[in-house]
Amino acid sequence: MKIIIAGGSGQVGTILARHFHQNGYSVVVLSRSLQKTPWRVAHWDGSTLGPWLDELDCSDVLINLAGRSVNCRYTQKNRRAILDSRVLSTHVLHQAMVAIKHPPAVWLNASTATIYRHALDRPMDEATGEFGGNEAGAPDTWNFSIQVAKAWEEAFFSTPTPGIRKVALRSAMTFSADRGGVFDVFLNIVRHGLGGTTLPGTQFVSWIHEVDFIRSVEFLINRKEINGAVNLASPHPLPNREFLGILRKEWGTRVGLPTTTWMLEVGTFLLRTESELVLKSRQVIPGRLLEASFQFQYPTWVQAAQDLVVRWKQANP
Repeated sequence: MKIIIAGGSGQVGTILARHFHQNGYSVVVLSRSLQKTPWRVAHWDGSTLGPWLDELDCSDVLINLAGRSVNCRYTQKNRRAILDSRVLSTHVLHQAMVAIKHPPAVWLNASTATIYRHALDRPMDEATGEFGGNEAGAPDTWNFSIQVAKAWEEAFFSTPTPGIRKVALRSAMTFSADRGGVFDVFLNIVRHGLGGTTLPGTQFVSWIHEVDFIRSVEFLINRKEINGAVNLASPHPLPNREFLGILRKEWGTRVGLPTTTWMLEVGTFLLRTESELVLKSRQVIPGRLLEASFQFQYPTWVQAAQDLVVRWKQANP
């Protein structure tokens, strides 16, 4: 099986490319930068057709993860790059499907669980979840992220692709033991004594262990009856207070200084990122995966945190 991963040089793309390569698949990553990897890398700019079409032709699976990182300040320049990198790459892949003779049978396109509203009251699944963007008092940065998510899915689903099954991956934060990943960021906070509650602490954290992310992607590739939007998240999101408390316990740290909203705003400004990544309540559950009898290997944060801490220590003796 030949798998194309567009925009696959980031954390999530590397997780997938590494797994598929190690399991004997033919993997080609489309990337703006040519890096030395065990799998093949072909150059593309994410917006125009080019020689990379030869790789896509006669492939079996396309996974599009292209998009500028949201871990930045939402300046006008960065907002434009975040939106364009997602919408334009999706548009050019639609053009590519028409241009090649033998397109892949399935196309998985990245989306995001942040498309749902700030939710403290109830969980959000694909059937009953409410999109955000109209909440009274919601910060402009939250509304921007939701607008991007909606535009991304609109670009993906609005163009018909006969014979190609399409699935939008509404992913929560994917946690792996890799340095520089999302889990590494949270663990560094705990390791330096700052892993107390991010006040108010009631906001929910949605997440997925890398093993279950990989397994769910494989599951969706193989389940030909599934299309449309699918939530990729653990079935058990939990409040920030509990999330950080469990991580502190597994690391062996008793105390973590709490972080107030104003402290977080100052800190994220200095780090050139946005507080939305921590303050917005993401209470997302994987309704369609559960209905299809997908079995999570790490359904709870306790199980996931135990495994990730052990593997992080092994990789960083």
